[in-house]
Amino acid sequence: MLTALALADAGWRVQLIDPLPPQRLLDRRRAYAFTHSSRRLLERLGLWELAAPCMVPFRQLELCDLALRQQVPFALADLGPSRGQAPDAAVGWIAQHQPLMAALLERAMAVPAITLHLGAVPAAPAQADLEQPDLLVAADGPHSPTREALGIGVWQRPYGQNCLTAQVELRGTAPDQAWELFRPEGPFAVLPLGGQRMQLVWSAPVRRCRQLERLDATSFLDALAGALPARFQPDALLDSPRAFPLQLLLAQRLHRGRAVLVGESAHRCHPVGGQGLNLCWRDVAVLHQLAQRAAGGKLRLDRLPPAYGSRRWLDLIATLAFTDLLVRLFSNRNPLLLPLRRLILALLGRLPVLRRFSLTLMTDGLALP
Repeated sequence: MLTALALADAGWRVQLIDPLPPQRLLDRRRAYAFTHSSRRLLERLGLWELAAPCMVPFRQLELCDLALRQQVPFALADLGPSRGQAPDAAVGWIAQHQPLMAALLERAMAVPAITLHLGAVPAAPAQADLEQPDLLVAADGPHSPTREALGIGVWQRPYGQNCLTAQVELRGTAPDQAWELFRPEGPFAVLPLGGQRMQLVWSAPVRRCRQLERLDATSFLDALAGALPARFQPDALLDSPRAFPLQLLLAQRLHRGRAVLVGESAHRCHPVGGQGLNLCWRDVAVLHQLAQRAAGGKLRLDRLPPAYGSRRWLDLIATLAFTDLLVRLFSNRNPLLLPLRRLILALLGRLPVLRRFSLTLMTDGLALP
């Protein structure tokens, strides 16, 4: 949906095709973390004011290694003076899927250059259909039927973990405070949704997540209390926990002919650090810039797909490698790695320049200009 709005903003006529009807597109119980790279894109597209009411800002991010009992806070000062001192400054934002998707869908329906075909086509388009438009954007997820029809392979590796998501009422944290907890069984994010409402992103071995998913509300809250530090006090489970498998995935190429891969059709990373959606949206940001050049006659249409691919590789590889390294380094019980982890956290705690560099990498990525 965001890609369609970006291409329309660049002066293109867009047909958006999805096998799911609008209600199915809206009916997802999950939340996303947003960084400054995503805010900049929304601002360029004139969508930030539309999305802002859905966004819950967090002004502090606590990084905790529970095995070492070490904690590093990231605050507004670590963003640098230009961002950290703005009136609406935030380290990042959390938004729930339903209101954000509803806002984007409503805007897309109001843009004359966008034609929506929702719930009207099969999931796997025929090969002939892929060659008709000036540009085909495949944004159909990690099991992309379009990518398969194009004959583009992937490199992938399962993590042996599932990610369990749930929303709870939780005491022991501020409404504008987010947490990334490193536990031996996997990272655990606690993200604010306003008041005491929190989104949990709980990574754990597959069998453990399946057990948690089957628990009743009281038993789940008891298990949650045992997994979190003592300061957190779960009060209520607000939805049904859902688990999904985690994998590292990268397409072997990002374009073929007039087609480009955007979002999880091209890549997928571990949710540690909240990088997944923002990495997808940086795909859209680059595509938007190139589409503007093509619409203005500064870039030939046949050069747009390879230009997109060449500009996205560095950011994709760096982000996938960074998230994979975090999981390998912090999600284990290897005593040989404990001194290295202790050193890294000590340096982060003592050196503001290192915290600023780390936060810049997490919020901006390595997208080429």
